[in-house]
Amino acid sequence: MKKVLITGGAGFIGSILVSKLLEQHYEVVVLDNFTYGQTTLLGLCHNPKLHIIRGDVRDRGTIGKALKGIDFVLPLAAIVGAPACDRDPVAARTINLDAIKMLKGLLNINQKVIFPCTNSGYGVGEEGIYCDENTPLRPVSLYGRTKVEAEKVILKAGNSISLRLATVFGTSPMMKTDILVNNFVYRAVADGYLILFEGHFKRNYIHVRDVAKAFLHCMENFDKMKGEAYNVGLSNANCSKLELCQEIKKQIPNFYFVEAEVGEDIDRRNYIVSNAKIEATGYKPDYTLQDGITELIKGYQIIRGVEVQGNVPKR
Repeated sequence: MKKVLITGGAGFIGSILVSKLLEQHYEVVVLDNFTYGQTTLLGLCHNPKLHIIRGDVRDRGTIGKALKGIDFVLPLAAIVGAPACDRDPVAARTINLDAIKMLKGLLNINQKVIFPCTNSGYGVGEEGIYCDENTPLRPVSLYGRTKVEAEKVILKAGNSISLRLATVFGTSPMMKTDILVNNFVYRAVADGYLILFEGHFKRNYIHVRDVAKAFLHCMENFDKMKGEAYNVGLSNANCSKLELCQEIKKQIPNFYFVEAEVGEDIDRRNYIVSNAKIEATGYKPDYTLQDGITELIKGYQIIRGVEVQGNVPKR
């Protein structure tokens, strides 16, 4: 039985991934500081293959203890997103980068790492040209810079894979409403309108469950994939903010959105991405952007108590 360490395992991606790993009969050790008081893993505590360590990924003793007997390390713990990193740059650097440097020094030669990077590292792309894994990395935020530097550390260490994740969407036991798709659907359901800044900026997207699937795919195909970075996103979902709003409006017809004439998005990313490299290994996402919008509408009825009848929110 393979044993997996997931740092940040009680988070947005982690709580989905832990469940999937246990279903596949992996033994799972979760290291998390439970900063938000989340109870996302309570429904899994009956499983004897789940182990919990409450602690900080920046503590050398805690990490050393957690690594004992581990086959795979999935270091998900991070301050995620440009705004969050800008609010606490010290935490961003120490968790996103310094903790990864420390982890590298504690690994033994047999332990395998699958690192969640971000395609934020591409920064501002060229119009009509897809960013692939050979495209120069030019991050435009502290978040992007810390993740790109951490990726270099992990890949240089060997016996590792980096997943450059697209903007993640979907529901999770640890729900996030501050990520782009989730936030736009939230605004459509809760407010009925949205003011866009720089609506032409393009991003790529991926469902949170397809992120979990990508980790499992890498674990199952590690030897043929190791030593490389892979973009992970929906190849048919390189779309602008305006195009995303149009997709939401198809399911919530009275959703009103308008692009502001003044102001700007503090996250300046604008690019399209190729996911051909990971697709060539046999990986294929299960969920479309439209699936995610439908799912989020249902989820926000639970979270917000907003009734949506005939795809029209009623408050």
